[in-house]
Amino acid sequence: MIPKNIIPANKRELKNYIGIGTTIKNTLTLTHRALLKMIHNPEVFFDMTLMPITFTLLFAFIFGGAISGNITNYLPTLIPGVLIMTFVTSCGSAGAQVREDADKGIMNRFKSMPIARIAPLASILIADFVKYAVAGIIVFVIGFLLGYQPDAGIIAVGVTILFLMFITWCLSWVFAWVGMIVKSASTVTSVSTMMMMPLSFLSNALVPVETMPWWLQWFVNINPLSHVITAIRLMLTNGTVGLDFLVSLGCCFLILIIFIPLTLHAYKKK
Repeated sequence: MIPKNIIPANKRELKNYIGIGTTIKNTLTLTHRALLKMIHNPEVFFDMTLMPITFTLLFAFIFGGAISGNITNYLPTLIPGVLIMTFVTSCGSAGAQVREDADKGIMNRFKSMPIARIAPLASILIADFVKYAVAGIIVFVIGFLLGYQPDAGIIAVGVTILFLMFITWCLSWVFAWVGMIVKSASTVTSVSTMMMMPLSFLSNALVPVETMPWWLQWFVNINPLSHVITAIRLMLTNGTVGLDFLVSLGCCFLILIIFIPLTLHAYKKK
């Protein structure tokens, strides 16, 4: 159902409708709609709950002894890696949701209404923050049960989850654009998997870079996800941020500058 409170009450409101305040109001209203859809379809949380549990346990017991001698010593390497893998492999779900709304004609109904053009798109991406927060908490809980205790404390854990939520939100704009130009939601899911899975494994997420062949190390070192993972490890260990944190943020803002206009342009053309 389309919320009624996003329609202006009179012509004066309509004239000033696309201001920043109205844009925020429209986005929050449609975010509420997206959250209600999640509540009525709890299966959307399955991948965000089962994936981090499976990845953490699987990699801990398979790679822990081989790489670090035991599971406990491997956890400071593994937990940040599983975090980024869980978050980035799920960011394509926003693009799939955009495509589904377009296929059902919901996007056309929104376009016919006097609301901010970015609101229907941004609301879907913002609602996914709930799923990302749940996934981050699950990873740290599993890590704690296995013996992982970040040296920087609980505040660093919260900052790390927020940082990754922002990273994933920025990446979601890439797949929101993909969702507007492809013909099916399954295609969006396939594209996101083919893009993010290789980037996740071809990083320093699971193993030290120096153990890789020299011809692979150069790619791992320039992989943006490697910078994100290094920044997370530094935050969880020392409670500080460094150059990798700034590089990660710079890449995120670059993604937003490029893909928000592209997504809105594709949305207007549909």
